[in-house]
Order: sequence, then C-alpha cells, then structure tokens
Amino acid sequence: MAQDEHRVYVLRHGTTEWSKTGQHTSRSDIPLTVEGELRARQAGQTLSALRPAGPVVVLASPRQRAQRTATLAGLADVVTEPLLAEWDYGDYEGLTTAQIREKVPGWTVWTHSCPGGETAADVTVRADKLLARIQDTDADVALVGHGHFSRCLIARWLGLPTTSGVHFALDPAGITVLGHERGVPQVERSNIPPWQHG
Repeated sequence: MAQDEHRVYVLRHGTTEWSKTGQHTSRSDIPLTVEGELRARQAGQTLSALRPAGPVVVLASPRQRAQRTATLAGLADVVTEPLLAEWDYGDYEGLTTAQIREKVPGWTVWTHSCPGGETAADVTVRADKLLARIQDTDADVALVGHGHFSRCLIARWLGLPTTSGVHFALDPAGITVLGHERGVPQVERSNIPPWQHG
C-alpha cells in the first residue's frame, strides 16, 4: 500500500459514567454506559462507511471501555496494545478539572503535572513508539483508545508537540482519520460523530 493510501482511524471509546461527569480516567477500568455501547455500535457503522473494503489492523487499549468499543464497533482480530492506554493521571485519577483546580489554579493536563502519573514527555515516548510500530503496516490501522492519549497521537502524527493535542477535539466514540498528502502527514477528517455517515 502506498503511503498516501495508508489511513489510521483513531476511535475514542464510547461514553462511561466518568466521561459524562468529566472525571479523569486512566487506570480505573470503568465500563461503557448503555449510551456508550450504542455509540460504539454506531461508530462501527461510521467506520464501515468511511473505509474502503480491505484488511485493517486493529489495536486497542487494555481497558475494558476500549476493548468493548472495538468489539461493538465490529472490529475483528483486536490486538491489545498497552501503548494505547490513557495518559496516567496519577493522584488526579477520578477527579474533575474543577476539583483539581481547587488546589492547583488553572490546572490542565496539557500545561501542568500529574503527581504520581505521567508527564507530557512520558506520553510523547509512548505515542512515538506506537506510531513507529504502525508506520510500515501494509494495511489501514484502527486505534481504539482514549481522549487525551488519542489527541496526543494526532499531534505527534503531525510532528507537533504532544501538548498540541489540546487543539484537537475527540468526543466519546468520535473518529479522526489520519493520512498523507504527497507524503506529508495530515488530518483528513476530525472528530466525526458516530452517527454521521459518509
């Protein structure tokens, strides 16, 4: 497959109770809600409409919310990929941004540290390893993961700093399509909702 024909489909897991409330979720293995399961199925229909027929390599985070999303989306032969795990929030696991800002005014994951968790540099290493791993894959790739780490992947695909992920939205069960134009990495489609086809 020529480089310009190669596509990477970044799929965020469906809705969980914590994603609805804005609680930071990395290591906690929170299941999908009923709505999250529906959106995951719809995301599968969207992927089918977006992708030409042909082989696809499917990698998913070890967390059940990503694994279940991949299954409900109809993706076959899913390979568990630890590099796709969410940014580790450390001591901020389960807290909302508002709660964290009570102690650290102005905090965001993009600009501040996560005590006991990962730094932006740590996440960059993981993202770069994953992108290097799929670079020469002779098929399209579907990456099923999480909000913050997926946005970091998009930034690194474009050669931007990991923290530039702040500029890319990715809603639960949303899809972003990564590709190339004459060898230059690009975002072909961004944050496609799971109910939008074509």
